[in-house]
Amino acid sequence: MDMKNTQEMEQLLEQARQAAQQSYSPYSGFRVGAALRLTNGEVVTGTNVENVSYGLTICAERSALVRAVSRFGPTIRIEAVAIANLNDSASPPCGACRQVLAEFILPDAPILFPAANGVRTMAFSDLLPLAFDMKLK
Repeated sequence: MDMKNTQEMEQLLEQARQAAQQSYSPYSGFRVGAALRLTNGEVVTGTNVENVSYGLTICAERSALVRAVSRFGPTIRIEAVAIANLNDSASPPCGACRQVLAEFILPDAPILFPAANGVRTMAFSDLLPLAFDMKLK
């Protein structure tokens, strides 16, 4: 499946929007959802879950990734990611999410996220060009 297809990417973005509806964000009100399309064709979603101690908050992207690994195992690979928020704010993946995604994502995987001027799409390798990598080869 070619994930660069506009219709397929819009469907992935809609799944991220639906996931954002489940956000637990009583402190910031920043409601975010993420949808990951895996190379096996499955889509896994996640949402942000805040904590009164902000440092313990988990972002939507990491929430979805943990769910994907829990469901399909550590050999998963991500072929596309869509991020949505219900606040109409720019929200590319944070640095922590970028680095965690780097463990499982294909370098050319498209990443859709809200930007200042609408939805932006870019390859993961452009989003995090120098990911920390210590994988044993």
